[in-house]
Amino acid sequence: MSTTVLYDAPGPKARRTSRIISVVGVVLVLALVAWLVYLLGRPRVSANGAVTPGVLDPSRWDILSDLALWRAIFRGWLATIQAAAVASVLAVVVGVVFSFLRTARSRFVRVPTTVVLEFFRGMPVLLMMLFILLVFSTGAFWAVVAALAVYNGALIGEALRAGIASLPKGQKEAGLALGLTPTATRFLIEFPQAFRQMLPIILAQLVVLLKDTSLGYIVGYVELTRGGLTRLGTYYGSTYTFTLFAVVLVVYLATNLLFSWVVRIVDRRTGRDGVLRRAGRAGKGGGLGGPGILARPGRVETDATTGASV
Repeated sequence: MSTTVLYDAPGPKARRTSRIISVVGVVLVLALVAWLVYLLGRPRVSANGAVTPGVLDPSRWDILSDLALWRAIFRGWLATIQAAAVASVLAVVVGVVFSFLRTARSRFVRVPTTVVLEFFRGMPVLLMMLFILLVFSTGAFWAVVAALAVYNGALIGEALRAGIASLPKGQKEAGLALGLTPTATRFLIEFPQAFRQMLPIILAQLVVLLKDTSLGYIVGYVELTRGGLTRLGTYYGSTYTFTLFAVVLVVYLATNLLFSWVVRIVDRRTGRDGVLRRAGRAGKGGGLGGPGILARPGRVETDATTGASV
C-alpha cells in the first residue's frame, strides 16, 4: 500500500519511463553544452575577410595577467558594494516606516500609505533612478541608492506588514494588558517578532538589491558593470569583450552566492527548526528541560545547583 498522500508510488512502467526521460534530458543538455562550446571556440570571419580567433583561444584571455584589469574590477566591485550597503540600510529603515504606517489604526494614514506603496512597487527601478537624477540632481550615486532604497523598502515594508498580521492576537493583547500603549506594543512586542520571522525574506530581497545596482550603469554610476565592461572594453578593445563579460559575471556570481549562503545560514538559525535545535541543546546542557531539573520516571536524581533530591 502506498504511503504517500498525494499520489501512489510509481510502478515498474512509470519508473522505466522516468529513467528514459532522465537519460534523454541529460543527453540533450550535454549536446547543448557541446554546441555552445563549438560556437564559442570557432574563429569568426568578418565582412572584410579578417579572422578573429574564437573566445576559447588563449590570445583572448591574456589580459587576465594584467594587474590594471583587476584593480579596475576591484574598484567597480567596491563601488557596487558601497551602493548596495547604503541602499540596504536605507531600505530596511524605509520598510520599517512603511510597515508601521501601513498598519496604522487611522484610515487617513493607512490608505495614503497603501497608495504610495503600490506606486513605488509598480514603478520600474531604472525609471526611478532617472527621475531622481534628472529632477533632484542628486548625482549618480545617490540616484542609485535612493531608487533602490525606496523600491526595496516598499517590498520590505509589505513583508513586515505580513509578518505582523501573521502574529497571534494574544501578543498584542498581552502588551495592552501590561499597560503598554498600542504604539509601544507594536514597537516592543509585535515588530521584533515579525522582523525575526521575515528576516530570511528581507535578506533575500537585499540580494536582489545587490544585483539591481547594475542598473546604475544607465545613469552613469561607475559600478562593476560600467567599470568592467564599458571602460575596460574601450581600453582593451572589442576583441576582449567576451573576456571582460566573463570576468564581471564571475565576480557578480561569487558575490551573490556568498550573500545567498549567508541568507541560508540565517534562515536555518532563525527558523523554527533552528530555534528548536538550540532549545534542545540548551536542555541537554542543564537549561529548561535538562537532566539537572527534570527527573526521569523511576529514578531519584539530584539538582546540580541545590543538591536537593528531585
